[in-house]
Amino acid sequence: MKSISLLALGLLAASTAVAQTRPVAADTVVTPAEAPATPAANPLTPYGFVDGYYGYDIKHAATNDRPSFLYSHDRQNEFTVNNAVLGLRYDNGQVRGALGLHAGTYVSANYAAEDQVLKHLYEAYAGFRPFQKAWLDVGVFGSHIGFESAISKDNWTLTRSLMAENSPYYEAGARFTYEVDPKLTLTALVLNGWQNIRENNQKKAVGTQLQWRPTEKLLINSSTFYGNEQPQDLAKRRRYFHDFYVSYAATERLSVAGVFDVGKQEQAARGSKADTWHTGAASYAISWPRNGRPQPARSTTMPTTASSFPRFRPSLPMPTFK
Repeated sequence: MKSISLLALGLLAASTAVAQTRPVAADTVVTPAEAPATPAANPLTPYGFVDGYYGYDIKHAATNDRPSFLYSHDRQNEFTVNNAVLGLRYDNGQVRGALGLHAGTYVSANYAAEDQVLKHLYEAYAGFRPFQKAWLDVGVFGSHIGFESAISKDNWTLTRSLMAENSPYYEAGARFTYEVDPKLTLTALVLNGWQNIRENNQKKAVGTQLQWRPTEKLLINSSTFYGNEQPQDLAKRRRYFHDFYVSYAATERLSVAGVFDVGKQEQAARGSKADTWHTGAASYAISWPRNGRPQPARSTTMPTTASSFPRFRPSLPMPTFK
């Protein structure tokens, strides 16, 4: 299916970053695990965002739905809202928390398997410092996997890559983050699963993240996931996944990034060949000042290879690979 236009308008209602453990630009890392050097005068911060769009596909069936492997901007020939977010965050340097609600076509598509009330939670977590340089958060928060987020304004491109659409945008569980030094941050997670708020079996998944910034311009990220994502009454199929990306601010206006994902999931029948997934992409973003103010970046993403396209999303009863 070829898409000739997808127009979206993002309106930022409050100047705050969203909770995603990924950079919004090559020279900026936004991580919910990070705390300000000194507590803000007002620990309460409201935030909001609206992403409205119209899209049209030339070769579409007699439906307003776009292909089932897309979850963001997934409607065509329709004026609608992809994601509208409204929330409040608290952080006094020792204790923090957040509660955000959202609605839109992204929520309808990506949270289809969630409880009808829980699906409208964009984030809902509470955390504290068990000791200096560490945070322990519990609840629903942004995914530790991937270069892109569910919030359009924080991505280099408006539409999402297939890598982003088939890896988690959100997670539920416990997250422990430790800042080794200003250049290195380590995170360990215990999760309900691969992007699901409600647990679907008796096993927990685990994840890790390493973010290293050797210089102000260079960021290296490594994120992992391991867990069984099958419902309790089905045979166990363990999933292994690794997300790696590097971003570099070449100049004040030009940033580049390289991303590579690889994953494997066991078959129910032991001895059978595992399903696999691997893909990569290279991106660049160009920004330019106007009247002394920075303007939005122009960017391009160039995908490389993909094999055995996965259906990782929990919106399907049984996540499988194509």
